[in-house]
Amino acid sequence: MGLLLLLTSTLLSSYFLPGSVVNAQSLFSIRDITLSIEPRNDVTRDTNVTLRCKATVNFGSEALSRVYTIYKDSNTVYTKTSSTSEDLLYPLSEARVSNTGKYTCKINIEGKQITSRAKKLTVTGLSKPVLHLNKGVVTEGEEITAKCTAPGETGSFYFYFYEDSTDILDKQVNSNQAEAKLHFSSAGIHRIHCAYTVLITPDSFKSEESNTVTVSVKEHPVNAVLEILPQSKIYEGDQLFISCSVRNALHTFKSSHLYLSRGNQLLSRGDTKVNHSSVALAKDPGEFECRLEMGDVVKFDTKTISVTELFAVPTLTMSPAEVFQREYMTLTCKSESSASEKLDREELTYTLDPPGSRLISKGTGIFSGSAFLYDFNYTCVAQAKGIVKHSETLTVRPKVPVSTPKISVVGSAVLGQPFQILCQSDNGSLPINYTLLKGFDQLSTTIVKQPFQHALFTLSINKPDEISKFMCEAKNRNKEAPLSKRLNATVIVPLTHPILTVIPDLPDISEGDDLFLICGVKGSPPVTFKWYRVGNEQPLYTTTSNKNNTDYQVHSLSKEHSGVYYCEAVNHANNVSSDHVTIEVRLALWKKVLIGGFCLLAVSVLVVVCVLCFRSKRGKSTEAAAELSVKPASPKSDDSLTVTLTHDTEVYNAATVRVGGAAVSVWSERPPEEANDEESSMVSNEPDVEYTEVVHPRPVDPARVPLRKGTDTVYSELQNSPHGAADHHDYGSVEYAELNSEQPEINSYGLEVNNHQDLPVPVD
Repeated sequence: MGLLLLLTSTLLSSYFLPGSVVNAQSLFSIRDITLSIEPRNDVTRDTNVTLRCKATVNFGSEALSRVYTIYKDSNTVYTKTSSTSEDLLYPLSEARVSNTGKYTCKINIEGKQITSRAKKLTVTGLSKPVLHLNKGVVTEGEEITAKCTAPGETGSFYFYFYEDSTDILDKQVNSNQAEAKLHFSSAGIHRIHCAYTVLITPDSFKSEESNTVTVSVKEHPVNAVLEILPQSKIYEGDQLFISCSVRNALHTFKSSHLYLSRGNQLLSRGDTKVNHSSVALAKDPGEFECRLEMGDVVKFDTKTISVTELFAVPTLTMSPAEVFQREYMTLTCKSESSASEKLDREELTYTLDPPGSRLISKGTGIFSGSAFLYDFNYTCVAQAKGIVKHSETLTVRPKVPVSTPKISVVGSAVLGQPFQILCQSDNGSLPINYTLLKGFDQLSTTIVKQPFQHALFTLSINKPDEISKFMCEAKNRNKEAPLSKRLNATVIVPLTHPILTVIPDLPDISEGDDLFLICGVKGSPPVTFKWYRVGNEQPLYTTTSNKNNTDYQVHSLSKEHSGVYYCEAVNHANNVSSDHVTIEVRLALWKKVLIGGFCLLAVSVLVVVCVLCFRSKRGKSTEAAAELSVKPASPKSDDSLTVTLTHDTEVYNAATVRVGGAAVSVWSERPPEEANDEESSMVSNEPDVEYTEVVHPRPVDPARVPLRKGTDTVYSELQNSPHGAADHHDYGSVEYAELNSEQPEINSYGLEVNNHQDLPVPVD
């Protein structure tokens, strides 16, 4: 039971105390570990530095075994096991630059470990290097040992050995000293010093220079000797004898080598002596060298000779300087100078290379013939006393005569506007002079010097036929220049202001007609015609024609076709527009006739209606009349006859006729008569009609009213109303009055009828 409680408490402790380690022997927890550098992180050389590793550990009463590890740049430099809680101290006595780096500290207790943060230590200052030589005086080629030491320094080193300021040897070692074997090939005083660099990845630290040690080098008695014969003035073609040998040879050297060279060319080699012979040439380098190598000892002897030219390098020239295909030319080969004391002029010969050049020799160094059709290379060869010299290569490039030029217009020629004329030859060597002619008068000249350059001339003309007067001349040599044909090109005449013609005439345009809009211009075809209607950006119709006029047809016109129209004409020269034309589409003729017919019909109907209405009103008035009476009298020639009509109807005014200055009443009221009872009881449906004859005398003044012969009869009809019950008046019957004898027309007397609303008062 007690064991179970102990196990439970142990599990709970490990659960509630993370980071602590529990076993059967110890109970602890590592809380922290730090690393510090004393006295500071940046120190100078020879400073005593201490690295302190401090760990904070919680533990019980039992001592713990602690393992400390110090790392420098991730490399282990120190390890210690301790059972105390004291800080770990890692001393760096008299710190050196090699101690510079990043340090960390790690603690390990029974498998539980923790590492501190890194701290960087920087140590500055290096000791001065020391140089030591085993010999101070040596002979050329003798070896000495130089030793360079970096006192008190540690780490990885690079040592440098210098002669004066020249680096002669480098050596890398892991100790603070390095040795070098040195050899001196020249006699004299040599000053040697050294320096070193401590390598600390990724940096390096270089020391100051060491002390300087002087070495005295004595000249070796062995020498190289160079001899050249002849020693006096040397000419080209002379035989040269050259010797290279060793003087004061010693047997102490196991091996020696001689080398004879001229410039960079090695002529010969040997051990003790070398001989060489050759023909002297002015072009060859004049410096010879005899070189002796004995181990590290090098001896040499040099001499320079001057060789006089027997004759100069020939030059090859051509006459004339420019030659055309198949033209005659002359090549001259000549050496400008020669050693007359050594060479006769006759001994010097000239030839052309290659031999098959087809040029014939015309004298010493003179060759003549026709030029090829293609480029050809010539070389002159001069020979005398075994000396052969070649001239520089002369390339003869025969020029091509210019061919007959062609003349053309660039783009199009527009009358009155600038345009360009191109003159061009298919063949011909540059430069070519092109001259533009009008007739045979020169206008302008252009020089074409580049392959892609063109001869262009800008001008303008005022008449179309001027275009055929232009010609072109091409010239690239001093001979007659070929002339082109006359210019054959189309001249575009700009369009004039277009005229828009309308058919039919504007006043005659009616619905249903076919409309023709004819656009006419003057100018060069082809012409593109476009018709527009104001308000529309797009053309109504577009066509291209070779004629100067064309039309646009609109079939079956309607009122919708009314508007403002214009046309536009375009050719290669310009773009012109006509004046605006306003088109108004009128009504068709049959519509006008129909409307007129309707109007006449309406007027006729209106007249008939008015007449009927008038007659209807008169009929009603007649039916309502009571009686019509005429009072006759015995008229005299000068008396007037008065007829009075009275009734209770709408007839409200008597008509008066003036005859002979007297007013004559056509109608008069008849006095009432007693009616018969039987006649009263029997009323006829037909109205009674009475006829009265009225005789008009001649007027007093015949000149006033024109007379008319014959007898005019005037009938006046008045119908009695069939509806007697409507009015109880007794109306008379209708009377007809006949006017006899010659009488004036009533209209001539100004018959006046006045209408009133009231009925007339009966005449007594």
